[in-house]
Amino acid sequence: MEGLVDAQIREILTAIGGIDRCVTEFIRVNDQVLPPKIFYRFAPELHNKCRTASGTPVAIQLLGSNPSVLAETAHLAVQLGAPAIDLNFGCPSKTVNRNKGGSVLLKEPELIHTIIKAVRSAVPSHIPVTAKMRLGYEDKSLALDNAWAIQDAGATEVCVHARTKVEGYKPPAHWEWIARIREAVKINVVANGDIGSLEDYLRCRSISGCDDVMIGRGLMAFPDLASIIANHQSGKAINPMTWERLLPVIQTFYQETSKQLPPKHGPGRLKQWLKFLRNQYPEAQTLFDTIRGIKEPQDIADILEPQALKKAG
Repeated sequence: MEGLVDAQIREILTAIGGIDRCVTEFIRVNDQVLPPKIFYRFAPELHNKCRTASGTPVAIQLLGSNPSVLAETAHLAVQLGAPAIDLNFGCPSKTVNRNKGGSVLLKEPELIHTIIKAVRSAVPSHIPVTAKMRLGYEDKSLALDNAWAIQDAGATEVCVHARTKVEGYKPPAHWEWIARIREAVKINVVANGDIGSLEDYLRCRSISGCDDVMIGRGLMAFPDLASIIANHQSGKAINPMTWERLLPVIQTFYQETSKQLPPKHGPGRLKQWLKFLRNQYPEAQTLFDTIRGIKEPQDIADILEPQALKKAG
């Protein structure tokens, strides 16, 4: 999730709990191997054995179409401490696709096979090489061919977003197609798409037959969803996070964002997250409306102070 699930968000969500592993935003690889500083920028967790502060491992995700350069880049990532390499064949971005990256490669199962085989050969055998795919580009006619290409090239796992590129994020997610892929391959299949609640998770697992799911936008809207799922699995009590409990997390997020980004970008990052959170919390909509037109970072910081919010309410 480019420009959204960065190291700071990973830190927040894994601290809340329930997440087994994370993947970085995709690192775009063109015609030359990237310098180490790029990896540290996308994955500062490399300074901590590629784990978040709460101990959740973080795989490095690469995106590109040049097999040899991707292989060399993956080799460097592992040297820097990456515990796993993930390859992105799912990004629907028009810009990415125009530059022969992401889901446009689903038109060429042979190239996908070549890429994964090159990367698999370039990293030690104990390092997992996984892939993310959609059901296709314009249609689903090559869904199984792409899954077989990923498997036969040596990947240990494939995560399937249950839509084509053309379908974007429009509902519904076709979980039944994930079931078809799971039945056709021998490697582990992870289900992805439209998992925004415990009920969605249970239905997705029932329809797809997958033991594992990947949640992206659902966690941005429902930060403790993974924790709720974990508690459900273990039979523990489920106590959804209230707005009062979430508010200090939002404050910390904004404070850290303001330190790490230029002043003009901090407010935008907060508003971006609030747009997701308002799907779960009415209070997020109220806060978004309050700060919508404000560009001065300190003014927003003042509004986020508990006393200010209490007075405003």
